Amino acid sequence: MDAERRRHVEPRRLQRKLKTFYIDNHGCAKNQVDAEEMAARLVADGWKQSASMADTGLVIVNTCGFIEDAKKESLEAVMSIKAAYPDKRILVSGCLSQRYAGALASDLAEADGVFGNGDLSLVGEAAVSALEGRRGTLAPERVAYAPARRSALMGFPRSAYLKIAEGCNNRCSFCAIPIIRGDVSSRDPDDVAAEFAELVARGAYEICLIGQDLGSYGVDRSGGQLLPELLSGLSSISGDWRVRMLYIHPDRFPRAVLDACARDERVLPYFDLPFQHASGRVLRAMNRSGDADRYLGLLSDIRSALPAATIRSTFLVGFPGEEDADFSELRRFQEAARLDWLGAFAYSREEDTPAYSMKGRVPKRVASARKKEIEDAQRPITEKALERFVGTGQTVLVEERIEGEDLAIARGYMNAPDVDGAVVVVGGELAAGDVLEVSVKAVRGVDLEATPRAR
Repeated sequence: MDAERRRHVEPRRLQRKLKTFYIDNHGCAKNQVDAEEMAARLVADGWKQSASMADTGLVIVNTCGFIEDAKKESLEAVMSIKAAYPDKRILVSGCLSQRYAGALASDLAEADGVFGNGDLSLVGEAAVSALEGRRGTLAPERVAYAPARRSALMGFPRSAYLKIAEGCNNRCSFCAIPIIRGDVSSRDPDDVAAEFAELVARGAYEICLIGQDLGSYGVDRSGGQLLPELLSGLSSISGDWRVRMLYIHPDRFPRAVLDACARDERVLPYFDLPFQHASGRVLRAMNRSGDADRYLGLLSDIRSALPAATIRSTFLVGFPGEEDADFSELRRFQEAARLDWLGAFAYSREEDTPAYSMKGRVPKRVASARKKEIEDAQRPITEKALERFVGTGQTVLVEERIEGEDLAIARGYMNAPDVDGAVVVVGGELAAGDVLEVSVKAVRGVDLEATPRAR
């Protein structure tokens, strides 16, 4: 072998021998937690996590398989990584691998291995197989959710996600999550509390509880909703922290969580309630039991109990059979609900879901137009809602400092990670992970402008 060729080949052999990996993560926060767990398991098994793709032997692409756009993004990532780094082994993991393991193994030539997310304890076996070029396929049956501890987190400093359950029993007719992740499987409350305390001890300030539907937490264990009980248990943990609840199905909302928020200000009065629609006819087709009146009643209950409450939701437009009258009803609900934050999505037709074969498909151009109308109508609602914070003092967590500017991007209790606006802090020598008191001065679009308060 000539010297020039040896210089290229030997580093690749060394990387593989040392079992190095890099994770390219896609999709939601639940996928991020899976990626963090896979990394922890591999490190415990003697692997070394690389800081970049260029310095690794194995790239794990942790895919999302929720909707069509997410699938395309994940597949394009695999192909672009292989094109940029043809010498790297690629293990395709995550939701897409769990759902389409056979198809990926046979049709995606860029994949050196396929690993589903049914049992993350097997990631070491899948990684070794891919690194050695055996093109193995491993999509195990889902096991009870009892995750390993994560040694390193992928988010911003002092912020963490804590997944308390896997899977979902709600069976919304448009949703492929139960196909991918199975029925709800709740973690033991003591195990959740133990990891929560460990995260706080490691410096986490904001911990977001996540699952497909937090309102269903515990139904597989006791037949009842255990989220209020879990929150009470977390309140017994000392320390300077705050906890945020994400994704509570509005038809399963446990009213006792309002009491938990009232008792402990560290339990944030922030509620992510994916209403999806307001037309009773469309909601029934979605296999949901709510309607506009019931949802407005829920909003009234929350705001009466917790005047400081911030509420986020998502709307799904273009569902099969959605007519102009249904959309008009959704728009009336939007105006009446006055939600602080709102995301809109056009329906994605997913194989093996009940909605896939429903009649009355809405043209994409119509669905896109409805999505835009929702988004355009929401902006002034959000801007008006943010005005109530002007002149108040807030505690914020700094996510990043803007290089070359006297600015930092932070989040208050009213801002969930990634999806909401931010608090732009002007002035002060701030760094990511700082927690400080600020005075809110103005609304700037969907952001708040603030300055540090004098100590």
